[in-house]
Amino acid sequence: MRPSPRGSARLAVVFVTALLSAGTDAAALYKWTDASGRIVYSDQPPPGNVKSEVLKGPPPPANPNAPKELANKELEYRQRQLEKAEASAKAEKDSATAKARADNCTQVKGEMQQLAQGDLTFYRVNEKGERVAMDDASRRAERERLGKWLRENCAG
Repeated sequence: MRPSPRGSARLAVVFVTALLSAGTDAAALYKWTDASGRIVYSDQPPPGNVKSEVLKGPPPPANPNAPKELANKELEYRQRQLEKAEASAKAEKDSATAKARADNCTQVKGEMQQLAQGDLTFYRVNEKGERVAMDDASRRAERERLGKWLRENCAG
């Protein structure tokens, strides 16, 4: 028993739909008429010198989440840029703090060296605003105070 033309058409439509929905893995879809007059669809080219037609598959489905993914990527990019800017500002602040600390350490070390020299006279201003020369005990106390500050605030 031979299938009806209507049944063959349905079978061909089902076959083509199955091939097209199989994914974009198939590079091409060929259509030709065989020797018995039937229309053949295949992902393989026809044998011999049969005239065939190459059918293009449907375009790949659009990503329905593309706008959301793009917005998320943009948000992530902006967050990375913000974090980078914050890290840069923090690094600059830390660098300025380290430089100020190094300058203070250098200054205190210089003051300690001057206090160690016995031939220089140092003056301090008292509560009344008068200049008073520092004696040996006050110089030693000042050196101890500066030494403690150096140990707490300066490395080495």
